[in-house]
Amino acid sequence: MADNIVDVLLIEDNPDDVELTLDALKVHKLANRVKVLRDGEEALDYIFCTGLFTGRDICVSPKVILLDLKLPKVDGIEVLRRIRSDERTKTLPVVVLTSSNEQKDRIDSYELGVNSYIVKPVEFNNFAQAVADIGFYWVLLNKLPF
Repeated sequence: MADNIVDVLLIEDNPDDVELTLDALKVHKLANRVKVLRDGEEALDYIFCTGLFTGRDICVSPKVILLDLKLPKVDGIEVLRRIRSDERTKTLPVVVLTSSNEQKDRIDSYELGVNSYIVKPVEFNNFAQAVADIGFYWVLLNKLPF
């Protein structure tokens, strides 16, 4: 997939959650343009067009970023902080999709300007429906300013 046609940027290190998310998006025909990144450092490189992604056009943005908080190398809170602190990326829609139901994580995320915070449901069908609802709203219904 070309990097310039990403609708959903999935930042998730758990292979099972990646597979479940992609399956849920596929069932609802929302998985054609998903880019999966497995750690916070890789995510920042992609978002800011550095490292392996040097040359990618930063102006071509995903419609939504699905961000796990518990990531290797750079955690999701720091990824969110960097996205919101840069003029070029601060309006990107970011949905935290995490297993963390800790109040501190929710507060930190909202203080940094997350668009939504969703705790991953444990039961497969509920997880699949939550992902489908997120994809449907952010990819098809939401209108971005750019």
